[in-house]
Amino acid sequence: MSGPVNKSRRNTIIAVAAVPGALTGAAIVAPLVASLAPSERAKAAGAPVTVDISGLRPGEKLNVEWRGKVVWVMKRTPEQVAAFEAIPASQLTDADSKKSKQPDYVNAKTRSITPELMVMEGVCTHLGCSPTAKLTPGEMGNDWPGGFYCPCHGSKFDLAGRVFTGSPAPTNLTIPPYKVDGMSLVIGVGQDGKEA
Repeated sequence: MSGPVNKSRRNTIIAVAAVPGALTGAAIVAPLVASLAPSERAKAAGAPVTVDISGLRPGEKLNVEWRGKVVWVMKRTPEQVAAFEAIPASQLTDADSKKSKQPDYVNAKTRSITPELMVMEGVCTHLGCSPTAKLTPGEMGNDWPGGFYCPCHGSKFDLAGRVFTGSPAPTNLTIPPYKVDGMSLVIGVGQDGKEA
């Protein structure tokens, strides 16, 4: 025969048994949740990159890494700007950069904020190879104005990253978001100062 149930004792036993279970559950779940957050390395890889352009000479090109991609930073000479601006639109797949990836605040023809400063991803839009700089006019034939050549499948781009017709690349080279702050270039931040 059973006597009256001691509810207070029952609740105490349940609480004492539940605490280790809750602690064990928290100990298992906490590392799992922490592993879902991006690592410091991943955060740094996606963070904006600041480049000192004070010493960049006309015709000089730098390679900068941003989000795992190479970004070319080049100070184009007036002759280089004149050469790509003289290319007839009929020779370019997307002369006005309407189908290509670039921020709204860059000039469509120069594909830059200012004509002399080029900032673009050095990744071919065909299959992701890295084009080679062929900056000297005539280097790839008499009609070559200077630009970039992708050795993987033969895509050709001018010094504004616009793709020549007949190339397998479907669009111009990508222009990442960037802003110029005095003698510093910040890649990954738009003109409004917001990270992109």
